[in-house]
Amino acid sequence: MGSSRDERDLYRTLRQVGTFTTIPLLLAAGPLVGFVIGRFLDRQFQTAPWGLIGAILLGLAAAIRETIRLIRQAIHENTDAA
Repeated sequence: MGSSRDERDLYRTLRQVGTFTTIPLLLAAGPLVGFVIGRFLDRQFQTAPWGLIGAILLGLAAAIRETIRLIRQAIHENTDAA
């Protein structure tokens, strides 16, 4: 019986590690994708540097929003498990 609880604890711990490992990747990927899209838009419409700046800011905002969502989800799962 004890092993089932140990397995659940291990699963929960690994899930939290995965969630919190995702956060730095999100915070890097959002602005990076914004950079690529912004460069493309600036080249297409000759709007440098405004497309780049706007797309990076949008990418950063999306990454922060997703990070907050992940943290809230982790907190909710942690309180449910307790």
